[in-house]
Amino acid sequence: MAKPKVLLTRRWPESVEARMAEVFDVDLNRADRPLAPSDIRDAMGAYDAILPTVTDRLPAPVFELQNARTKILANYGVGFAHIDTEAAKTRGITVTNTPDVLSECTADIAMTLLLMVARRAAEGERELREGRWSGWRPTHLIGTKVSGATLGIIGFGRIGQAMAQRAHFGFGMRILVQNRSPIAPEVLARYNAEQVASVDELLPQCDFVSLHCPGGAANRHLINSRRLDLMRKDAYLINTARGEVVDEHALAQALWFGTIGGAGLDVYEREPHVPEELLGADNVVLLPHLGSATRATREAMGFRVLENLIDFFDGKAPRDRVA
Repeated sequence: MAKPKVLLTRRWPESVEARMAEVFDVDLNRADRPLAPSDIRDAMGAYDAILPTVTDRLPAPVFELQNARTKILANYGVGFAHIDTEAAKTRGITVTNTPDVLSECTADIAMTLLLMVARRAAEGERELREGRWSGWRPTHLIGTKVSGATLGIIGFGRIGQAMAQRAHFGFGMRILVQNRSPIAPEVLARYNAEQVASVDELLPQCDFVSLHCPGGAANRHLINSRRLDLMRKDAYLINTARGEVVDEHALAQALWFGTIGGAGLDVYEREPHVPEELLGADNVVLLPHLGSATRATREAMGFRVLENLIDFFDGKAPRDRVA
């Protein structure tokens, strides 16, 4: 029996690609550049499975192909807002993701951003590397104390809880939570956390706000100019969720005019483009989407995709099916 034909839209860790090639008839995007929606649409006529990433866009028109061969989109990543799942469902195409395996490393990056912007680490490194450091002095690069501060977490799924674990047990932070559904009391108690009813209620109470909610249309510009005005003037915004959750123009204005103290970003609205207004702001730390970028995590994500594919082509329900 012929092996299912599979397309990887980007390069993956070598160990995963090698194992994938043992099980399936695999084609690699050796150029490792994002595919256009038209490319993916064409691929749907040639492959049994397509394995997209967050860099791929699969809007409804991608699925307007008669007699599509593709039966599963096994996404490499936990977020799947870049895939029109309703259009996929209409065409009878299964969609899976890779939850669990990237929670710890994404929370690590969120905590890294929080510490860097609070203690002005990026500013200090730039100063030192550029030869502008004149030595220690009492008023040099005064930052914000993290230990004991209040952290607001918007979106309290696996990654949000991993962030709470680090903040509460590592830095003694008070944890406030906003989530679209009620959190079990025993989960909140684990971090001595309190759930508040709305984003508007949470923002004014926090020294730091960390975003861990899903992307997509429902949360587009969840953090806008009105909500940035609700934050304390010395508070910091951290985003490792999805770029579209934050209105970047409004954030840039808040940073330049001192509406908030600063921000730490790992994701952007139009990746890899980052607005000049953000690039030129000293009070923001910018990372190039490194949330899951450890060897262990990226390999685990790939092997999770492989498990979903094997189950699917064996006639079983993939455990990470989202559509």
